[in-house]
Amino acid sequence: MDDAHAKHAPARGRLNGTGPVAVIDIGSNSVRLVVYERQSRTPTVLFNEKVLAGLGRGLVSTGRLAQDSIGAALAALHRFRCLCDHIGVQSVHVLATAAARDATNGGQFVAEVERLTGVPVRILNGHEEAYYSALGIVSGFWKPQGVVGDLGGGSLELVDVGPKGVGRGQTFPLGGLRLQEASGGKMVRAQKIADDCMEKAVWPSAAERQTFYAVGGTWRSLARLHLFQAGYPLHVMHHYAIPAGEAIEFCRVVAQRDINSLDFIEAISKQRRALLPYGAVVLERVLRAMNAERLVMSATGVREGLLYEMLPEELKAQDPLLEAARELSLLRARSPEHAEELVQWTDRLFPVIGLEETEEERRLRRAACLLSDIGWRAHPDYRGEQSLNIISNAGFIGLDHPGRAYLAMSVFYRHAGLIDDALSPRLRELAPTRLKERARILGAALRVASLVSASMAGVLLETSFVLDEDTLILKLPARHAHMDGERLRKRVGQFAKLIGAKGIVLPLP
Repeated sequence: MDDAHAKHAPARGRLNGTGPVAVIDIGSNSVRLVVYERQSRTPTVLFNEKVLAGLGRGLVSTGRLAQDSIGAALAALHRFRCLCDHIGVQSVHVLATAAARDATNGGQFVAEVERLTGVPVRILNGHEEAYYSALGIVSGFWKPQGVVGDLGGGSLELVDVGPKGVGRGQTFPLGGLRLQEASGGKMVRAQKIADDCMEKAVWPSAAERQTFYAVGGTWRSLARLHLFQAGYPLHVMHHYAIPAGEAIEFCRVVAQRDINSLDFIEAISKQRRALLPYGAVVLERVLRAMNAERLVMSATGVREGLLYEMLPEELKAQDPLLEAARELSLLRARSPEHAEELVQWTDRLFPVIGLEETEEERRLRRAACLLSDIGWRAHPDYRGEQSLNIISNAGFIGLDHPGRAYLAMSVFYRHAGLIDDALSPRLRELAPTRLKERARILGAALRVASLVSASMAGVLLETSFVLDEDTLILKLPARHAHMDGERLRKRVGQFAKLIGAKGIVLPLP
């Protein structure tokens, strides 16, 4: 195979489909390139790079983009264009926000960007920026309801999202760079500016604003600092949730203290630290003004919202967690078809054993089935541990952290047995008791299925469970009667014990 053909040959570890798609986001603080594997309900990042060019620095006082910032941004964009060509990106979308739209020399800058990238630049106004931020939340969460806030370097966008869709956004001059400059570096002045802006904010009804979804690099850095200080067991930012009262107190400390004296400040890049107090001031005021119950961090925002808008309606309706689990199964399982059979098999099994499920518990169980064999290439002694690590830290969307812990534990039990010795006690603490017990039950059921079918498709759906008073019976069809054996009977017994029954295997004549 020649080099040119090898470069563009489909990669077996990737899902190619529509080919790579890129979004270049030109913000007031950062210029970022994100290349996604393909257009899908669960876009996976193939490459991600940002440059903190600081285009919005000095904009309040001069009304113009500074030449050194323009130079840094254009150099980054030139590199990004070359990277897109090298990767083989099929389509590039370029967005610009507050700095480019507000600066008197923004038009000249945008023209140069278009010349460098060869792509028209879409300059988003405040309402559009809020809209795409909200669509990013719709993309990254399952049935979200609350208020979305996107804090950039130049502006803050607020918009409500819920069952009725996306509301009309509001924009405020509270971006980190802008607030730093407008306040002259004085925190008291910054607080007054933020208070004045929040008095003008319009909020949805109390029932619709319990959750605040935070978007933006400064707020993610704040949450990362909180996560490290709390000793949180997962370093996954998406869907990291903090009670609003605790978040408000944390923001107050960050705003008042010398930033470099804070515990674990080394977890935050030095480039980001200067704006943390201003992000904290804005976040505290927003949480107070809307009377939020909890803060939830988002790794998805304007870029993902743009890609989501371009999807056909049937893909928008997909469950992002199940689609991500299905993709991982396709890439890593011995038999993706067997994983799909597990979904159907447990759909039938749970009513038999009298285990009622909520809608959320049902989707979590199905996702666990799809993920149950992704660790099979590891040494048998480490399949459970590897699966747990992959699932705990995977880039899943549409999944909160208790659900993530449930998925990891279910698949761990499926490989390692119904023991907790190798499980992190902090990880187990993330899931409520009900989910922890269901993880054990599902793990035990998956252990039975693996022996019946050798984790390959074509047998499992021909078997069935029946509960006869206090006896759980696994029925094997006649043509698979020889699948019976001591190990299988032992696992059926272990599974039955979890539901307070005896377990037997019954080969049918």
